[in-house]
Amino acid sequence: MRPALRPDAVLVQAVIAGALSFAHLHDLASAAGQSGWKAWAYPISVDLLLVAAWRRLRADGPSRLAWCWFLVALVASLGANVATAGFLDLANPPALLRLGVAGWPALAFLGGTLLAHSPTPAGDRVPVPPAPAAPASDPEHEPAPAEPEAVSAVDDTPALPVADPDPAPAPALSVPAALVDHARKVAADHEARTGARIDTDTLRARLGVPPHLADAIAAQLA
Repeated sequence: MRPALRPDAVLVQAVIAGALSFAHLHDLASAAGQSGWKAWAYPISVDLLLVAAWRRLRADGPSRLAWCWFLVALVASLGANVATAGFLDLANPPALLRLGVAGWPALAFLGGTLLAHSPTPAGDRVPVPPAPAAPASDPEHEPAPAEPEAVSAVDDTPALPVADPDPAPAPALSVPAALVDHARKVAADHEARTGARIDTDTLRARLGVPPHLADAIAAQLA
């Protein structure tokens, strides 16, 4: 019988790395003059910004904004690991380190706010293919007009009107699978933040697509 829980080497390694990084950030903040609960809040702030940027990358795809704040949090974490390894005299920290630690809360708040409330930039959106053009008519292959049927002078029966055939249905708009997957992520993020399903106008504004394409995507998401 298989055991219910099996040790995962990657998970154990992640826990060890996270604990060490957390301790290094705490020691660096404490050496920069942040004592008590404030020294413990710094590593939490750095890790939360790192997770928020990574979540934005996973939800909306590659984005310059998300990559920027992911690298800022990563540099803060790696900088603390290097600084506490003996490269800096933590007993007499430099003024630049004190300035960076003191200004980190405002920087982290700005990054978290931008990640939570900024829409996906137009340059990062999935390219939308143009609508398929209607096929041009070929005059050589057009059917010849039917000749008028001769009417007998003796037959006085009125001819019944010929009903027009039903118009052919318009071809269904083909939406790329990558665009549908991106729209599904945008809709899920909107519902998670607002608690309501995304409407077609909001979806069209978030994706930057024309109305007919937004209607087709919304029909596939329903």
